[in-house]
Amino acid sequence: MADWREALRAKGYRLTPQRELILGAVDELGHATPDEVLAHVQQHASTVNSSTVYRTLEVLEELGLVRHAHLSDRAPTYHSTRGEEHFHLVCRSCRKVVSVPAEEANAFLSALSRQHAFTPDVGHLTVFGRCHDCEETS
Repeated sequence: MADWREALRAKGYRLTPQRELILGAVDELGHATPDEVLAHVQQHASTVNSSTVYRTLEVLEELGLVRHAHLSDRAPTYHSTRGEEHFHLVCRSCRKVVSVPAEEANAFLSALSRQHAFTPDVGHLTVFGRCHDCEETS
């Protein structure tokens, strides 16, 4: 975890146990809302409150250590940037979330660039629909 510690210091932020707990929670949970991060962190440190979680997630995103996507109509969902870049498929029926490697969208992204002179941020891309299991049961 030395890389994120260096990023915090380089931007003038102090390294705090709360920041370490929050980043660890995002890593462990995979995709989590601020409230889910708070619940996870409070298992280890009951002194962390929701405003600390929200502020810390903003700082961590500014530093490029986490990013958010909108996987529902609720709060944004955060995930670590340590893994490969990906976008999300969300089933509207069962709410299952699938992370898809960014390169699987290359043809679509190339078409957007070519036809619209536009380069999307694929890490914020979320495609809503119905998974195969839910299609089979309807």
